[in-house]
Amino acid sequence: MLRTRIAVSVAAAAAGLAVLTACSGAETAQPVIAPAAAGGTGGGQLANGQVGNAAPASNESKLVVADVASVGQVLTDQNGMTLYRFDKDTAKPPKSNCDGDCAKAWPPMLATGDVQVQGVDKNLVGKVTRSDGTEQITVGGWALYRYAKDTKAGDATGQGVGGAWYAANAKGGKAGQASAEAGVKLSASNIDGLGEAIVDQNGMTLYLFTKDTKKAKTSACNGDCAKTWPAVLSKGKVELQGIDSKLLGSIKRADGTEQVTVGGWPVYTFSKDLKPGDANGMGVNGTWFVIEPNGCKVGTTPSATASQAPAADSGAGSSNGSAGGTTY
Repeated sequence: MLRTRIAVSVAAAAAGLAVLTACSGAETAQPVIAPAAAGGTGGGQLANGQVGNAAPASNESKLVVADVASVGQVLTDQNGMTLYRFDKDTAKPPKSNCDGDCAKAWPPMLATGDVQVQGVDKNLVGKVTRSDGTEQITVGGWALYRYAKDTKAGDATGQGVGGAWYAANAKGGKAGQASAEAGVKLSASNIDGLGEAIVDQNGMTLYLFTKDTKKAKTSACNGDCAKTWPAVLSKGKVELQGIDSKLLGSIKRADGTEQVTVGGWPVYTFSKDLKPGDANGMGVNGTWFVIEPNGCKVGTTPSATASQAPAADSGAGSSNGSAGGTTY
């Protein structure tokens, strides 16, 4: 089937929400808003006045790419602690805007001796001089930080805090979410065992959440939920392939970002899908479903011939592990 690429404005296409899709079983429920992550840039000091997750005493700094269960591939330091980037910083030119109380909650990763890398392009690594004269490590121009409330390797409790802090990936981008800066593309694809589905520009499967409602025009997945199910965000333009532009729209999330909708449903990726073609989120907790190009959840279009995967008892519903007991 010939598929034509169409670049459209999310805002202009919002009227497309009125288009009815032939879904026969996509039930809705009243939104249950998950508590937002602890916000702001302060509050990182521990009860004894000490700053948590301080820079190690070693004279060597190291950047390592590692898998963090709730986020995906992220940058970590030599101790396995997740590294973050701050949206209020700038990459061109590199500049840190986190000082004072902010730096107590988000200790900067300082350059102590030579910076070693593992899984990171050395050419992307740099340094920026902070206001106190120390040098902070950057990747892709973005200054890197730890989070005082991460207590052990593999923690990523800072993901999404204040709508401005995100785990950094190997290129300095935001881990665990579709990159709006790089542009969003939604395409019709075929997933083994499920049939037609929507995938993003990276080939990752997209989902709808039945606790969202089309009429509410908001997302019921925030806070910890959004770490497991990152929203597909956009800053204005979405490229479509094999999807009717009338189905495209957007909603404003609790943190002020714009989330893409298809057929009125906000769309998400799943943090435990590790490669294109994965659909480990299908049926999780009976509320998460792969979304078809017509805006329906997989298996509810009257003419659908693909068999629907059984709902998972809990977690991710695959050998990749559970979703950590979450009720999302």
